[in-house]
Amino acid sequence: MELLTPDFGLFFWTLLAFLTVFFILRKFAWGPILKSLSERETGIAESIAAADRLKKEMAQMQNENEQLMAKAREERTAMLKEARIEQERIISKAKEDTKAITDKMLADARLQIEQQKMAALTEVKNQIGNLAVEVAEKVLRKELAGADTQNAYAHTLVEEIKLN
Repeated sequence: MELLTPDFGLFFWTLLAFLTVFFILRKFAWGPILKSLSERETGIAESIAAADRLKKEMAQMQNENEQLMAKAREERTAMLKEARIEQERIISKAKEDTKAITDKMLADARLQIEQQKMAALTEVKNQIGNLAVEVAEKVLRKELAGADTQNAYAHTLVEEIKLN
């Protein structure tokens, strides 16, 4: 049982060594240890606060990005709509211009055809008139072969002219 009950001298020296180490540690070690623990706790709290702040900023940035994306989509849709309208306007104007040019060309072609037709009709009438005069001249020469006949015919013409 002697092993279970310590001797007073051993107890005293052990207690003295413990208290000496305790005071030395308290004076030199506990202060820096507690200070470093406090600094670490403060650093962790600041890191958590910074992480929360960054998380809020990221959420705000994500919302802003979503808003920007929505605005960009709207602008793209508006630009595409304007481009379609402009395309339709250009196509419509081109069709109108083409129709106007085609109508003008057709009118010019009809006018030229009409002018050529009139010129051809005039030419045909002139030729028919010349042929009729030639035929009449030949017929009259044959009929008025004699001088008496010619004089009688001339008097008839003079009288007709006077009557008209």
